Amino acid sequence: MGTVTLGVSIAVPEPYGSYLQQRRAGFGDPAAHGIPTHVTLLPPTEVDSSALPGVERHLASVAAEGRPFTMRLEGTDTFRPLSPVVYVKIVEGVEECTALQERVREASGPCARELQFPYHPHVTIAHGIDEEAMDRAYAELKDFRAAWTIGGFALYEQGADGVWRLDREYPFGGGQGPSGGGPVVPRQVNLSRPPAPSL
Repeated sequence: MGTVTLGVSIAVPEPYGSYLQQRRAGFGDPAAHGIPTHVTLLPPTEVDSSALPGVERHLASVAAEGRPFTMRLEGTDTFRPLSPVVYVKIVEGVEECTALQERVREASGPCARELQFPYHPHVTIAHGIDEEAMDRAYAELKDFRAAWTIGGFALYEQGADGVWRLDREYPFGGGQGPSGGGPVVPRQVNLSRPPAPSL
């Protein structure tokens, strides 16, 4: 049946998601248009297509035990020189994200895998571009602030075109969304007209 490349992440809601995606594109990051703004729980992972139902059952089980929590972003940082990444820092919600990704990747489950680097939740705003552009991203978003309540996470699949597309949402507690009725993953608007965030 072949393989698929999957990822599990927490979406950054509007207006912040599209704003950061637009800024990432503006810094010259070619990956910006194919990656919704997010916090990674499972990095790109190739699995057999036949394993997908088991992955979905596992993620549903993880989400059923989850509870909403607050996430707060504040300022910028970088993984350079270890890795060519500039990111917005998570200053509240780190422990919850860390626990979630451990459950997603647990050794007995279908998403078990080792990580290239120790887990450090963040929101990427520049990756693998020239140093001057990375410096701009670091400086221009250093005053960025955002906070919201996390109601769940989602499974994404990477297409042959490199674009990550939503496959399925997993609300915490088995509900329909963070408030029991809305979607877990905020829909990001057209990048050509991003909304103004509250900075």
